[in-house]
Amino acid sequence: MPELPEVEVSRQGITPFMLGETVMRVVVRNASLRWPIPGEIQDMVGLTITGVRRRAKYLLLETDWGTAILHLGMSGNLKVLPHGSPVGKHDHVDIELGNGKLLRLNDPRRFGCLLWTREPVEQHPLLAKLGPEPLTDDFDGDYLYQRSRKRKIAVKQFIMDNHVVVGVGNIYANESLFSAGIHPQRAANEVGPAQYLALAGEIKKVLARAITQGGTTLKDFTGSDGKPGYFVQELQVYGRVDQPCSACGAMLQEVRMGGRSTVFCPLCQPKR
Repeated sequence: MPELPEVEVSRQGITPFMLGETVMRVVVRNASLRWPIPGEIQDMVGLTITGVRRRAKYLLLETDWGTAILHLGMSGNLKVLPHGSPVGKHDHVDIELGNGKLLRLNDPRRFGCLLWTREPVEQHPLLAKLGPEPLTDDFDGDYLYQRSRKRKIAVKQFIMDNHVVVGVGNIYANESLFSAGIHPQRAANEVGPAQYLALAGEIKKVLARAITQGGTTLKDFTGSDGKPGYFVQELQVYGRVDQPCSACGAMLQEVRMGGRSTVFCPLCQPKR
């Protein structure tokens, strides 16, 4: 299966509504997502959600007898609503729970997915080749340095590769590279061990701060009150092109890398 595009999933927002709840019904209105929703998704009915976990950009709803794998694609969103809530045009799936709530998947472009596996979820083709989670001990500067030795791609693209490390999206890559003083266009194999030590530490700090503050401005989850599950955090470079650098006062610059905005300080992040 090809890798899906990066869209954040709000595990923290969903967990309180789902953990320990029994699935009463799964309503599939349109099974034609990126891959067809399998009929086996109905195996969830009667099972208790024992875990709500994120792996890269996938939301994993775990039970004792299988795991639902959910991804929002490029345009999907999740809402927790009361049973019987009015259905909209692109509301493709409802997972109804015993607490009177339901988890609704809305996906206008239908690039997301909802799959079911009875096998160990880490062995699923979508997850098997993913890199380590950045907030674990498996991810550090030495790991990045060793993985980068034969990689001539730009360091920003390197740390955004889910096969290297998961969860470092465009905004977090911009912020981490700035904090570590590394130019985003430097070749990954030209960055030294001390710089990778700093970069790994900054990635951990940026992600930890984002979790504490509620993430970035991506609105992929809303509660029953309609309020977004993510809130704006203070960003040092992303979205601040042509504004002064908070560290040195130089004007921040922007380049496009992989079709994405990349903002950096030419003084704090020298290319060589």
